[in-house]
Amino acid sequence: MSCYWWPETTNDGAKERKEMRRTLLLITMVGAMLLAFSGVVLAQQSGLEPTAPGDGKQQAAVETSAGKAVPDRYVVVLKSDANARKVAEEHSSGRGAEVTSIYEHALRGYAAKIPSARLSEVRSDPRVQFVQKDRTAVAFDQTIPTGVNRVDGDSSTTAKIDGIDDRVNANVAVIDTGINRTHPDLNVAGGRNFATFFSPSGNFEDGNGHGTHVAGTIAALDNNNGAVGVAPGAKLYGVKVLDNSGIGFQSWIIKGIDWVTGRKAEFKDGSGDGDPGINFAVANMSLGGSGTDGSCTGNAYHRAICNSVAAGVTYTVAAGNSNANLQNFVPAAYNEVLTVTAASDSDGIPGALGAAPSCRTGEKDDYAATFSNYVTLTSDQNHTIAAPGVCIYSTWKNGGYNTISGTSMASPHIAGAAALYKANHPTATPAEIMTELRSDAATRTGSDSSVSGYYGFTNDPNTPNGSRYYGYLEYAGGY
Repeated sequence: MSCYWWPETTNDGAKERKEMRRTLLLITMVGAMLLAFSGVVLAQQSGLEPTAPGDGKQQAAVETSAGKAVPDRYVVVLKSDANARKVAEEHSSGRGAEVTSIYEHALRGYAAKIPSARLSEVRSDPRVQFVQKDRTAVAFDQTIPTGVNRVDGDSSTTAKIDGIDDRVNANVAVIDTGINRTHPDLNVAGGRNFATFFSPSGNFEDGNGHGTHVAGTIAALDNNNGAVGVAPGAKLYGVKVLDNSGIGFQSWIIKGIDWVTGRKAEFKDGSGDGDPGINFAVANMSLGGSGTDGSCTGNAYHRAICNSVAAGVTYTVAAGNSNANLQNFVPAAYNEVLTVTAASDSDGIPGALGAAPSCRTGEKDDYAATFSNYVTLTSDQNHTIAAPGVCIYSTWKNGGYNTISGTSMASPHIAGAAALYKANHPTATPAEIMTELRSDAATRTGSDSSVSGYYGFTNDPNTPNGSRYYGYLEYAGGY
């Protein structure tokens, strides 16, 4: 399955820090994209007319085209008692598997290029549980800090947003296009690059900008410069699973999840792989592709996330920008993650009195974003929450800043809130964090949408748009 980010938009205005906090933009921008590597090509969908960045129809076409099977590339899932490294070596030397990744923490298995004529040999090994096709994936983009104001991030006593560089004590993995390692407004503590069919490396530099933008919304420093994040100064780890075009493969993403899980296990009890442990509180995934929910054992991608959540990592995930039911997008459809839809806001305050957002046409202040995916199933409602995703100002590649839109921009607001909660409740489980954030959002919104200064937004659960459910708007001010 191909995965991609949910895109973003630029805005050269709003230089002042207060305005940054208020700016919220979720813009989707994916133009013609071509990935040519080892015979794998992800091309622009035929018949797709050129459009401006952020065009919803173009983004929807890109997102729904993601998830296609890649010829001759597979993820081999082994039984839980198998030695993944040993099996991978044996299959490489004797069964024609060109191994590209080995999974030892979130699941047991490996990814490889396997000729179709040799596939039956791999499947016949009694240590193999199942073999699934690798698929493409893309990133889901978003934008700027009216969002931090709109969720009352500046009221958080943990964030303490006051221009003084006090840092939130939490570790956050940004599973994305990497992070600008030397950005002066980010506390980048480390990371790994898995966006390759060769050996992983420490070069997780972001040549796209998407991952750096996500990182800034989560944790840009409170230093009177640039933007400020929901959890200022939290330690950020760039887990690069998408290339500089914002495109990747599920096998790369699984390896990133495996690395996060291994670091968490090593921190907890030394059961990882001996490399330094990291007490990850949250992992954000502003990416996805087509797919559906199922059991944790149904496929490798879902299994990896389930096992990582079981290890204690909370996952916040972008809902997607196709204006469609997210039940057909993964990982957004997985019940184990906290899925984030996008709301549109222009002034950083409730009440729907602001002008239309300036960076993107067709949006209104305090409405559900026109591009945002939504849910209809009760089971999906139980893991869905909303956050600002239109015209969001945040950090960018090469030490810069940018304003963009998308559910990719909404999701890191929730990741930041989860980091704040975890910093104050270090023993909280992912399930407890998900429940608390959704409950606090509902409580802060209340049930009466007619009150002056109503905290929620049009199309939230109190003012629904038919059967569409977007969730309550995040409230970070209580953490």
